[in-house]
Amino acid sequence: MTVTEPEVWLRGPIEGVAPLLQPVAHGLLQCGNEVRETLPRLTVEQLWTRPSGAAPAGFHARHAMGSLDRLFTYARGEQLSREQLATLAAEKEPDPSLDAARLVGAFDLAVERALAQLRATGERTLLEPREVGRGRLPSTVLGLLFHATEHTQRHVGQLVTTTLVVRGAQR
Repeated sequence: MTVTEPEVWLRGPIEGVAPLLQPVAHGLLQCGNEVRETLPRLTVEQLWTRPSGAAPAGFHARHAMGSLDRLFTYARGEQLSREQLATLAAEKEPDPSLDAARLVGAFDLAVERALAQLRATGERTLLEPREVGRGRLPSTVLGLLFHATEHTQRHVGQLVTTTLVVRGAQR
C-alpha cells in the first residue's frame, strides 16, 4: 500500500464540525477510507466467510453502520425505533445479497449521516445527559459520540484483519 496523504486526523479540521467534535469526525472519516480500501478486495463468498468461527467481514461492516446509527440516535436523546431493533437482529445473519460495493456505499452513507449530525451538534450540548438502551443507562452526548467512533473503529479494524485472513494475503 502506498500512502499518498496523511491519515484524516492529520489533514486539518472538518468543515462545519465543532472543534471538540473534530476527533469524532476524523475517526469516522478514517473508517470510511479503510472500508473503501478493504472491502472491494473481497468476493461475496469471502465477505461472509467465518474464519475459524470468527465473525465475517460483512458482519463487521453491517454492525459498525448499525451501531453508529443507534448510538447517534441515543445522542439525539431518542430511543431506538422498531426498524433499528430489526436491523440489530439482522446484523448477526450473513446476507449474500450484500456485496462489497453495496456495503461500501451503505457505509459511506452512514458516515455522511453521522457527519451531518455532528455539524448540527453544538458544543454546549456535549455534557447533556442521555439514556442508553432499555435499561436507560446514563451517558452524555459526548460520551455517546465518542463511543460511536471508538466502536466503529474497533469493528473496522476487525474487518481489515478478517479480510487479510480470508484472502490469505498481506494488505
